Parts: sequence; C-alpha cells; structure tokens
Amino acid sequence: MSVVRVEDLRKVIGKREVLKGISFEVREGEIFGLIGPNGAGKTTTLRIVATLLKPSGGRVEVLGMDVEREADRIRKFISYIPEEAGAYRNMSGIEYLRFVAGFYEEDVGEMVKRAVEISGLGDRIKDKVATYSKGMVRKLLLARALMVQPKLAILDEPTSGLDVLSAREVRKMLKESTKNGLTILLSSHNMLEVEFLCDRIALIYDGRIVEEGTPTDLKERYGATNIEEVFEEVVKCSGSS
Repeated sequence: MSVVRVEDLRKVIGKREVLKGISFEVREGEIFGLIGPNGAGKTTTLRIVATLLKPSGGRVEVLGMDVEREADRIRKFISYIPEEAGAYRNMSGIEYLRFVAGFYEEDVGEMVKRAVEISGLGDRIKDKVATYSKGMVRKLLLARALMVQPKLAILDEPTSGLDVLSAREVRKMLKESTKNGLTILLSSHNMLEVEFLCDRIALIYDGRIVEEGTPTDLKERYGATNIEEVFEEVVKCSGSS
C-alpha cells in the first residue's frame, strides 16, 4: 500500500522552479529518504507532502487523499518536524509534552506516558528544555511527533547538527518506531547516514529525482561502495547526457 504518492510534482517559488516534475511513492511501514545536497528541493517536497505548501503542478496524495483538496483530513494522520524545530525552553520536557498533548482529543496521560517512553530521556524529562543538549531536544521533538501515533512521520534532516552518539540514538528510535506500522518520509544531505537508516531512497538534484532504489541495489547498479559514490556517478552521468 502506498502511503505517499507523488506524481510529476512541480513547485515555482518566485522566478525559480524549485521542483521540476518529481515522482515517487512511499510504502506502508518503510523509511523512505529524499537524499541530496542543500538546495536540491528536499524541504520543499516535504512541506508540500505535509500540506504546508501548495504545489504549482502535479499531484500529491497521502493515504489516498489529495494534499490540496483534503489537507485538513490529512493533518489528522501525519506528524511533521522541520529541521529548525525547537521546544519551549522555559518548560520542562514533561510540561512541553503535556502542553502539546492538550491539543489532541485523546487521553493526555496515556499520550504523555507514551512520549516519555519513546524519548528515552529518563529523569531528565523533568528538567527545563533550556538545559538540554541539541540531541536531547531532538529526541523530545521526535517523541512529541510520535506520541500521537501518526500513520506518517515527515522529518526534515532529523539528525542535523547532532554528535555521533546522539544521531545514532535518534536513528535507533526511528527504526524501532516502524515496527508498529509507522511510515517515515525523511530528508537528509548525509548520504552515508541514510544508507544504514532507509529502506529505499530517492536521490534528488537540482529539483529532479535522478535515481531511486534500495541502498544495496543502487550500490550494485553503479559498482559503488557507498551512496555518496552513487550520487557522484549519477550527477556526472546526468550532466553529460
């Protein structure tokens, strides 16, 4: 089953065509990564899927619903964390989770309990967010996104700026969450990292998807040892065609 279906997606911002007709689909229960350098169109794509931007052309469906005509319905089934997301620094972690949970028509206590467990912050959940490291804040935000048990989590650069250990813990959180049926669409410019995280990836460059597949298949197809080498070869071939 396709959770996300993107067909010939185009987006013009000002005079610049940011997306130039990209197509891909994300299957239920998988981690799908949009991989590419800064400015390639990753964030714009995620914002359209998250119903925050309208496409200039093409079609995007989430759980069979159109992002333009059924945005309000879609928002009930998704969570989105932008790269620059933060939490209220003057609140403790647990206060922040209770605050966010209050916006949902569900048992707040159960939701917060679930988020605390997901975060893995232990007793630090009672401390002010201002005392958290960047990695701890990211784990809190992921717990906030996952506590509502979305069908789809949309994550923009989920480990950006984190140290090696924090990034590893976040990746583990994401892998664990898919065991309960969650589907994840994420973006990253860190090609070596997502090679170990994603089930399938699409390489995006200059507003176009230039290659797609599993990390293993792509490496075999291009005789490469890692996805960085695949990307370099694909861009080289694209430029010469």
